[in-house]
Amino acid sequence: MAYVAANTQAPLGAVATLRVVDSILELKNSAFAWNEARVTRKLLSRLSSDQLQDIGLTRADLF
Repeated sequence: MAYVAANTQAPLGAVATLRVVDSILELKNSAFAWNEARVTRKLLSRLSSDQLQDIGLTRADLF
């Protein structure tokens, strides 16, 4: 026979803790995405205009 707990509420503070952890993870992911975009822009800015044109970009597209 299976036992099902009648109390399905989260422990006190669990929801707040989850929201804090989710916020920290979202901040980390945002910082990672920002840094990846920064590195990509930096590498692309080193290319000549002819090289950028070969890959279908202009200098204005970088910023």
